[in-house]
Amino acid sequence: MEVTSSAYGTYSSSSSASTPTASEQTDYITFLQMLTTQMQNQDPLNPMEASDFAVQLATFAGVEQATYTNQLLGAMMSQTGLSDLGNWVGMEARIYGGAYFDGSPVELTPDPALGADEVTLIVRDSNGVIVDNRSIDPEGLSYSWDGTDSSGNPLPDGSYTFEIESKLNGETLDTSPVAAYVEIMEARYEGGATMLVLPGGFYVDSSSVTGLRRPVG
Repeated sequence: MEVTSSAYGTYSSSSSASTPTASEQTDYITFLQMLTTQMQNQDPLNPMEASDFAVQLATFAGVEQATYTNQLLGAMMSQTGLSDLGNWVGMEARIYGGAYFDGSPVELTPDPALGADEVTLIVRDSNGVIVDNRSIDPEGLSYSWDGTDSSGNPLPDGSYTFEIESKLNGETLDTSPVAAYVEIMEARYEGGATMLVLPGGFYVDSSSVTGLRRPVG
């Protein structure tokens, strides 16, 4: 099992194959050994009845068929899973925890406190330092951050986190994180979970996605 850390948390990964489990293989081999031993040690003067032998052969065939069926079902489930993963790729996921800026605007979905008459967007870099602080529309449900600082200077590529401060009559009502829509580059199964690969090499568990949409434009 491999443990990997990212800006969005730590997760474990493991791999499995569509081959019989160790338990299935052990049972299969044990059955063969028992049948062979029984045939080798039978009384020559009172050999096994043909009907008994046929029953055991049928049982042997049943075990073999069950093993093959398990392998086939495992392969089918794997193929279905890959198809499901493909549905994620190319979509835009709404997530909290920040986004990677590479020169293209980052689409945010602010949710100001009810009744706020003043809302400020606060942007922090990967070190937690505030690099941008600007007023936005209190009634706006979306905002496109252009990747510049408070003075309008372009910021370098990298990961940034977002939050908003809501005020009413100059008094702070709430400070809350802001979600961003981020393109999904890849999807994979890791440790029983569906992990999404985002721009900048970040990983996020699909269970943390709060919205999904097709790319805009």
